[in-house]
Amino acid sequence: MANPSLNLRARIASGKFLIVPGIHDMIAAVVAKKVGFEAVYGSGYWTTASAYGLPDAGIVSYTQMLDRMATLVRSSDAAVIADADTGFGGLLNVHHTVRGYEDAGIAAIQIEDQEFPKKCGHTPFKRLVPVGDMVDKVKVAVAARRSPDMLIIARTDARQSEGLEGSIARGQAYAEAGADIVFCEALTTEDEMRAACRAVRAPMMANMANGGLTPIIRADRLAELGYALAIYPALTSLVAAAAIETALMRLKQDGDGEPADMPMFNFREFCEMIGFTEVWDFEKKWAR
Repeated sequence: MANPSLNLRARIASGKFLIVPGIHDMIAAVVAKKVGFEAVYGSGYWTTASAYGLPDAGIVSYTQMLDRMATLVRSSDAAVIADADTGFGGLLNVHHTVRGYEDAGIAAIQIEDQEFPKKCGHTPFKRLVPVGDMVDKVKVAVAARRSPDMLIIARTDARQSEGLEGSIARGQAYAEAGADIVFCEALTTEDEMRAACRAVRAPMMANMANGGLTPIIRADRLAELGYALAIYPALTSLVAAAAIETALMRLKQDGDGEPADMPMFNFREFCEMIGFTEVWDFEKKWAR
């Protein structure tokens, strides 16, 4: 693995709840690195929005997503959990996707049971593949990985079309197929979340998506409900977008390029965070 400092399988098995912030671009990646998170989440929705200005609707290709996730691995010291949509096609595509993500240094790959083209799990018009088709995808993903340290996360989007029972039944089937972690997406209450964690025989992942269908619950409470980890895919993106809007409105209205009441990262520190120190040292050694 590209980031051997954390064995994600062992970390999940330890039973200590894992908080995983979503990363939408490499600025967020280096800030998360400074803060010291053990794992980060490469969100399909937010990396697509950041890199291409497009919605999470199956528009971005495997090649584009792989490049983005590989860049995140290079930019982070954390274990990277990466969104891989539906595996970008059929069973052969899933095999190829798992191999490509593993070669890029991804610690865990997330595949969902939607039809292609997929939709964001908290938006309408999602359509699911049959349970058996997704079970086969999970089995192919498990067989494709070269190292057991790479985890397979199986996501089901069944809650809105098949109800809680359908979501749990799919989660159980994916766990039995070999998924290391199960992700029942878009559950709507704490009671639903508790029921899913009790029923599915695998470590469970929660999605704390700001503005989504699932209530935002504190990490300690999620652990009490039975979750092993939670991703926070929208937090950095929405906070950054709000700050950018405020700063740009100030600039447009007042011509103020450094508003005193807005937090601003130190430029020198940021230069060091993204690697300019090495560039400066190189120049001192080799510049003529």
